[in-house]
Amino acid sequence: MASERTPPGLHIPGQLAVVSFANMWTIRQLVALPIFAVALIASACDRTAAIPADAPSLLLALAVLDTEDGAPQPLPARLGILTQTADGWQHRFIEDSDSNVFHKALSYGVGGEITGVLTLGGTEALVKLWAPDGSAQNLWNADFGGAFSRMRDAEVGDIYGDGNASIVVATHDQGVVAVIRSDGGEGFTVHELDREPDTVVHEIELGDLDGDGVVEIYATPTAPNQVDGTPQPGKVVRYVPGEGEGRVLVADLGPRHAKEILVDDLDGDGRDELYVSVEAVSGGKVEIRRYLAGTDPVAGEIVATLDDRLCRFLTVGDVDGDGVKEMVAATMRSGLWLLRPGEGKWSTELIDDDSSGFEHASILLDLDGDGRTELYVASDDQHQVRRYMYDGTGWGRDVIWEYDDGLGRFTWNITLAPAGVLPAGS
Repeated sequence: MASERTPPGLHIPGQLAVVSFANMWTIRQLVALPIFAVALIASACDRTAAIPADAPSLLLALAVLDTEDGAPQPLPARLGILTQTADGWQHRFIEDSDSNVFHKALSYGVGGEITGVLTLGGTEALVKLWAPDGSAQNLWNADFGGAFSRMRDAEVGDIYGDGNASIVVATHDQGVVAVIRSDGGEGFTVHELDREPDTVVHEIELGDLDGDGVVEIYATPTAPNQVDGTPQPGKVVRYVPGEGEGRVLVADLGPRHAKEILVDDLDGDGRDELYVSVEAVSGGKVEIRRYLAGTDPVAGEIVATLDDRLCRFLTVGDVDGDGVKEMVAATMRSGLWLLRPGEGKWSTELIDDDSSGFEHASILLDLDGDGRTELYVASDDQHQVRRYMYDGTGWGRDVIWEYDDGLGRFTWNITLAPAGVLPAGS
């Protein structure tokens, strides 16, 4: 179980974890990290020093609600930004009145250089690219023709093998999966890969399960959302645009569904695996299922079972510095769980049962450079953003930001970006 700890004074980021293709830092930025460390130490003596451009920042994609008059009223979409400085964590935010939710934000650039931040908005559905000066370019604005229109998730990668960073987007509620393709400059075109009426697509993951070097897209289409525990049929499908391959069924979940999947190489064989967080129906439990390149869609291996109805975040890192990856699962009510891979069922360890949230957004990153990834969590029910660190025997917990504005909020995602590409905000 996690214990409260005195917040450490100064943390200097070392090797930065890759959280998606979009969050890969350039060679120039990695070389600049020692310079950032010197600047951060200097700023500990000079409190007026500017934040270095390479300082890592957490991006929190938010829906914020005004609850003052009883019935929650959605406010403009908000992107929270937490940047670590010599004085602690600095918080600011930007808003977009064109939408009432940001489902995700992630760093983006062309030619291998991160130049801005993407946001995915809902109602109305917008993908925007924000520049450091606060200006925003609309890359895609769509009305899908259903009850609502939302940009729900995205990942960035070299989908077509042309060296350009394309953006794969999942949407609600007409089953659209699309690729926003860059021309290598400032131009973008949208290519629909799929469309299915009355279907919501919650999650996108990129990876390479068969080891052929071609990027594969994984998505999670389901029937319209149910929140009362009744069946909501779903599946996981694959697209390989680089080879002209359309939709292929990868995981058939029957009457159940998944809003969270993860593609990563946890067994160290050089090929990714697909992990599916299968939500419970009434009275059941969450199952984490593993699929390899040749797994039958109805025969995913159950590697862990968690006592909760929902688990919307899986994240991977090396929490103990032994060179072996672990997984953290963030469930809605029962807390944060450490899953250690092994033969058959994996071992499960409760990190903290006093952290919860509808999404419970979480990410593992090594920002202090000690070779152990820290766990950053939006504990929405506790109105906090937290950092958890494993010291070899147990977990410590720091509160890096606490909300005191009286607003309700859902944190839909947490990603990483360098401070220099972010708008100033409020």
